[in-house]
Amino acid sequence: MANLEAHQVAEARECLHILLEISEMLHTGLDPETLSTCIRLIQCGVNPEALARVVIEIKRSVAEIKKSEEEDVIGRETVEKTRK
Repeated sequence: MANLEAHQVAEARECLHILLEISEMLHTGLDPETLSTCIRLIQCGVNPEALARVVIEIKRSVAEIKKSEEEDVIGRETVEKTRK
């Protein structure tokens, strides 16, 4: 029984490794934890296409927030330089 479980764990790890390699080849930007979460969601019945749209939207939102934060930092640095 333990041998079977060990074999199943090894297969699951190999499967995740292969999916991570495919993900990297496709430049998805998903880290192993995020990819694993997506796989579990799909296994639980989440529509893969809907999940992909959500992931894309989250990535867009994060990029916009980072850009906004960078612009804020640049703006503050510019203000500080003009005050000197």
